[in-house]
Amino acid sequence: MDDLQIAQDNRRWVRRLGATGSVREAACGELYSLLHRVARREATRRASSLRMYGPEVDDIAHQAAADALMAISRRLDTFRGESRFTTWAFKFVIFDVATKMNRHHWRHHDVPYDYEDWSRLASRFEAGPGQEAEAAEFVTAVSGVIKNKLTDRQRLVFMATVVNEVPMDALAEKLGSTRNALYKVLFDARKKLRAELVSEGYLPALRSP
Repeated sequence: MDDLQIAQDNRRWVRRLGATGSVREAACGELYSLLHRVARREATRRASSLRMYGPEVDDIAHQAAADALMAISRRLDTFRGESRFTTWAFKFVIFDVATKMNRHHWRHHDVPYDYEDWSRLASRFEAGPGQEAEAAEFVTAVSGVIKNKLTDRQRLVFMATVVNEVPMDALAEKLGSTRNALYKVLFDARKKLRAELVSEGYLPALRSP
């Protein structure tokens, strides 16, 4: 498909989804089918590593396609035509599948969300030849601040969300808290962590505007 055909196809999608009545219903039905196909493929790809099978995967794919369709409808005016419309739309459903599967996994498995696995933190640094020692030193400094300077609550939220990648809403549910409350805890933890690393010379101080 050449650029002209892509532009025409993009306009067709936007026009039909922005219409009313049977035109919009037909467009939504067509797009949902495409979104579900992508969601099913993405969910299946992720399922084995999360130990999810059968009906769970199917249910998530349907939910993700439906939610993505709603999000696309709300944000139709943000599409700028810089890519194929379907490419733009598929990003919504792929993101939604990832979010839903991670949330499902953490909610239905007994996970050590406060486990201090520093190897996970170390793996974030792609140290090149000769940089391994420097990266290890920085991780040691970070872990020291987390252990000794953060409050118990700050340490738990930081380790769960930043190091162990527990979704914030899943953690809030486990702790009987809210996303906003935990975001505030995480913000304070990051602020304190940075201040300590600056004072120890591991990070540069932020310049005043």
